[in-house]
Amino acid sequence: MLRNKTAVVTGGTRGIGLAIVEKFIENGAKVAVLGSRQETVEKSLASLREKYPEAEVMGLWPKLSDAHQVGEAFARVKEEFGSLDILANNAGISASQSLYDYTPEDFSKIVDLNISAVFICSQAAARIMKEQGGGSIINTSSMVSIYGQPSGVGYPASKFAVNGMTKSLARELGKDNIRVNAVAPGVTNTDMVAALPEEMIKPLIATIPLGRIGEPEDIANAFLFLASEMSSYVTGTILSVDGAARS
Repeated sequence: MLRNKTAVVTGGTRGIGLAIVEKFIENGAKVAVLGSRQETVEKSLASLREKYPEAEVMGLWPKLSDAHQVGEAFARVKEEFGSLDILANNAGISASQSLYDYTPEDFSKIVDLNISAVFICSQAAARIMKEQGGGSIINTSSMVSIYGQPSGVGYPASKFAVNGMTKSLARELGKDNIRVNAVAPGVTNTDMVAALPEEMIKPLIATIPLGRIGEPEDIANAFLFLASEMSSYVTGTILSVDGAARS
């Protein structure tokens, strides 16, 4: 489904991001894996090359809130692989602090990675995609962008912002044949969710009619659809992948 396409996946070394990377590789894409640290990126690359010996993969670790570093990284991807067709803005951090314990520094960390980095990466990718005649940008949102959550207000606030950015950029970039969508996962079996307190997770699982939490592959399948030509007339959509959970 993605033969002759090049994808960049931020936060691609574990969890949902790694599942997206693997799904893209399995469907013929060349993939640049972006992570926060050199050692984690190189570890992931070694594992991917062992599992997919024919895959064309590379790894980079720019600071995603630094426009210069991101621009250089994306230019390198295009130079190495010949194009940049798909951007999966997946990197992000969550939070569970009470408002009474939340510090401005904690809030700023969420904003830098979950909002500013999405803007910076989208801008850098769009500049390349426009020259190529189009592309697909896919942002990782969350079910809490729709329903909120009982603590850690910075996280749902950031994902509300991601939804707004997604819909606005879809309208702005449509003329350049660049589609912009988001995937809003529900409770998913990742390290991020495992780190949340049990009293937050249990009530969420109780709202899922399918009777289970999601797996990273469930989310990766949605990214594959939005990255491929099967979704060529889909843009500005926030695709919920949450088992019909409602909070």
